Amino acid sequence: MSTVTAAPRGVPQSPLEESSRRTRWIVAILLVLAMLWTLVPLIWMLMSSFKNSTDVTAATPVFLFQPVLDNYRNLFTGANNLWPYIWHSVLAAGISAILAVSLGALAGYGLARTAMHGKRHLSFWIISTRMAPIAAIVLPLFLIFRGLGLIDSIPGLVLAYLTFNLPFAIWLMSAFFAEVPPSLEESALVAGCTRWQAFWIVILPLTKSGLVTTFILCLVFAWNDYAFAVVFSGPNSQTLPIAASQLVTQTGVDWGQLAAIGTIVVVPMMLAGLAVRKWLVTGLTLGAVTGE
Repeated sequence: MSTVTAAPRGVPQSPLEESSRRTRWIVAILLVLAMLWTLVPLIWMLMSSFKNSTDVTAATPVFLFQPVLDNYRNLFTGANNLWPYIWHSVLAAGISAILAVSLGALAGYGLARTAMHGKRHLSFWIISTRMAPIAAIVLPLFLIFRGLGLIDSIPGLVLAYLTFNLPFAIWLMSAFFAEVPPSLEESALVAGCTRWQAFWIVILPLTKSGLVTTFILCLVFAWNDYAFAVVFSGPNSQTLPIAASQLVTQTGVDWGQLAAIGTIVVVPMMLAGLAVRKWLVTGLTLGAVTGE
C-alpha cells in the first residue's frame, strides 16, 4: 500500500496534498463555528444566572461582574419554590422514558425478528406517528384524559409523553436488534433457553448502547417538553418549563431568574449525556443509521 508523504520544504505540493490540506482547514473551521454556535448561548445563560438585576439588564453586555447567588436563592425561597416543579419533571420524564424503552425494546425485537409482508410499511407507519405535529393530537388527548380524570396528574403527563416517545423507541430499538445476528439466539434456543431467556440473557445485553441511547433521547424530549405540560398539567403536576414560563409576566421578565432556571433545566441533561457519551455515540452511529 502506497503512502502519501509530505513534500520536502521548498518543494511545491501536489494538487492532491493541497486539496487535502484545504479540506482539513474547512472542516476545522466548520467545527469551530458549530461549537461556538452551541456553546456561546449556554455560556451566556450561565453567566447571566450569576449576575445581579442591574448587570443582567444592562444595555451594554457586562463580562466582568461580581457573581451572586440571588437568582438561585430566589427560585427556592418563598412563593417561588422550585422543588415541586423539579420533582414533577423527574417523575414524568423518568417514568415515561423507562416505559418507552421497556415497551420499545419488546416491540422493536418483535418487529426486527418477525418476517411478514409489509414490514417496511409498518415500520414507516410507526415512526410517522412520531412525525405528527403536537397540535394535531393535543385536543383528542385532552378530551380522552379529561374523561379518564388524568388532567393535572403525573400519569397523564407520562401517557402524553409516551405518545411521542414510544414510536421513536420502537423504531430505534428495532434497528439495533436487526444488527444482532439471529444465530446467537438460535444457539441459545438449542442450548435449552426459552425465547424470553434468549432475549433477556443473550440479545438484550448486546444492545446496551441502543437502550442507553433510546433512554437518553426519550428523557430529553420529556424533560424539555412544554406543549404537553402546558395543556395537561396543573398546580399538582407542573414541570420546570412551566415554571420558566411563569417568570414572563405582564409587568416584565425576570431575566436573572429565567437564566437560572434555564441553567437548572439544561445542566442535568448535559451531565447525563456526558456520563453515557460512549454508548450515546455508538448508538447514534450504529442503529439510527441502519434503521429499516
